[in-house]
Amino acid sequence: MPSKQLALFRAGTWAAGALPVSVVSLVGQSVGGLVGRLPDYDGKRSVVASHMARVLGRPLARSEQRRMVADVFANYGRYWAESLRLPSLSTAEVVAGVVTIGQEHLEAALAEGRGVILAPPHLGGWEWGAMYLIRSGLPVTVAVEPLQPPQLFEWFTGFRERLGMQVVPVGPRAAASILRALKDNHIVCLLADRLVGGAAGVEVEFFGQPVMMPSGPVALAARSGAPLMAAAIYFEKKANSHTIVFRPPIELPARTRIRELLPTGAQALAAELEVLVRRAPTQWHLVQPNWPGDPELRHPWWAQQKPRAGAGGPARPIEVPGPAGRAQ
Repeated sequence: MPSKQLALFRAGTWAAGALPVSVVSLVGQSVGGLVGRLPDYDGKRSVVASHMARVLGRPLARSEQRRMVADVFANYGRYWAESLRLPSLSTAEVVAGVVTIGQEHLEAALAEGRGVILAPPHLGGWEWGAMYLIRSGLPVTVAVEPLQPPQLFEWFTGFRERLGMQVVPVGPRAAASILRALKDNHIVCLLADRLVGGAAGVEVEFFGQPVMMPSGPVALAARSGAPLMAAAIYFEKKANSHTIVFRPPIELPARTRIRELLPTGAQALAAELEVLVRRAPTQWHLVQPNWPGDPELRHPWWAQQKPRAGAGGPARPIEVPGPAGRAQ
């Protein structure tokens, strides 16, 4: 039997494809902004406020904090609304919805023939960005963390594959699949601003504080010789309008052991991500704790499963997928 979450995403995809563009974007932003203004029943608003203060490098006034938190949730709502609409868009509509800055960096990197590792933050409408690259004739591979229940992960995998992405589930075989994609000169997208699950990490300074970040983008670039680039896609004011910024490739020293390369490479990537996030802080929809000392999330009573009769231990919270197919 399909889960409630799966039914919700199926219904959302149908509604997003049936409604006019401007309505879809407005509904997504309005619902997201409303959720952002609710009392902090799950701790996410406190987490977002903490992130915004780190990005700006100063404490936020109460009114500023409320506004920025609401804007983050509004942009997160727009992300979902526009992403679910993607299957109904033509190639012309997808391409017309994007302006690029620095695309010459991507083209030069691909010309080397070793693929490219794009490392974006959880910002803007990254799914639209991936589809723009695909509709421009470029092969794209994405790595995503498996979800629970499995039906939901299968649906999201199928959703992204219908958009033209090659999906690699994070796991023991992921590195081999990604290296094969790079050998075929694919663009491999690895969201790089948050360490999740049991992924390998390395400590860096990010917005002035130490934090563990994924080591995968740097390690895979070192193993494959593929250029490593940070990039981000930003919402513009008009519905279905975006700007993609491609940063120049990160210089990784040649003939250096990967273990020695990871700290400096990951720090260089973190600095690039800071540049991208600071360009539009409220489009950074990272709503989970990221740094030690961030506020903790709480699970409201309606998002908890009741234990079966005779089953021991606490109920597990229901997981909701995030922008990269990761649990929120």
